[in-house]
Amino acid sequence: MIVETAQKLRENIQQVIIGKDDAIDLILTAILCEGHVLLEDVPGIGKTTLVRALAASLGCDFKRIQFTPDLLPSDVTGLNWFNQKEQEFEFHPGPIMSQIVLADEINRATPRTQSALLEAMQERQVTVDGEAYKLERPFIVFATQNPVELEGTFPLPEAQIDRFLLKVKLGYPSQEEENAILARFGADDPLPRLQAVTTPEELTAMQQARGEIRVEDSLRDYIVRVARETRAHPEIDLGASPRASLAIYQAAQGWAAIQGREYVIPDDVKQVTPAVLTHRLIIAPQAELRGRKHEQLLADIVTSVPVPITD
Repeated sequence: MIVETAQKLRENIQQVIIGKDDAIDLILTAILCEGHVLLEDVPGIGKTTLVRALAASLGCDFKRIQFTPDLLPSDVTGLNWFNQKEQEFEFHPGPIMSQIVLADEINRATPRTQSALLEAMQERQVTVDGEAYKLERPFIVFATQNPVELEGTFPLPEAQIDRFLLKVKLGYPSQEEENAILARFGADDPLPRLQAVTTPEELTAMQQARGEIRVEDSLRDYIVRVARETRAHPEIDLGASPRASLAIYQAAQGWAAIQGREYVIPDDVKQVTPAVLTHRLIIAPQAELRGRKHEQLLADIVTSVPVPITD
């Protein structure tokens, strides 16, 4: 069921997004894990369009929050206001009370407003005036941020960054892809015509099925050793947490599922590890001065850890 539905979702999204097959597969992997995604890239690459196409394809409720410096926590979570006619307080839900939430330019909001997302992302609930409100499942946050524009932005705290299952970069299109974009969008926008190819109920069933993807003991140990190696690496100040180890485990299951397998292989772990760990690691200042990048360090680590032999 998973591989067929994943192919339908892939083909539906590709009506709008040209190329970026690996990025689409990573996002489908996150969807199967009900994991949040951080999309970091320069403006105009298609981050917002990708999320809107995904939400339309899933048939889920979708809300977009434009993060700005004057955005308040209540603008995200909602608030209680006094109804003069009824003489009582009523809760008016904010845009976070949706299934697919796009937090656009998340690093433009103040840390206080960013923290309003923490409870929702981790516990799938929001608390307003001491009362907790459960969020409808599935619930997934997609956040975008611009890596090159620093003025008027606030760095995401490590606690919030760690809540994102994956960090995905789209990158510039090739010459052929950019030509195809102009040809497809020059006269019309296909996004409003996208139809849902699945339902929230089917998605929930697929997420449960993903948890049944088999991971051998040797592969589980491989994941742990990769994570532990980041903590001991001399060029890394902050390594992967146990939450990151679990994220690799779940993402590898999701990647295997959309490839049509009922078990995880070492290549699945290698495929998802960069997307799971690049935003979680803090490189030592000396290594940064030498031009070392997260991707280079992770490639070294994954290569250095012996791969288990599976039957």
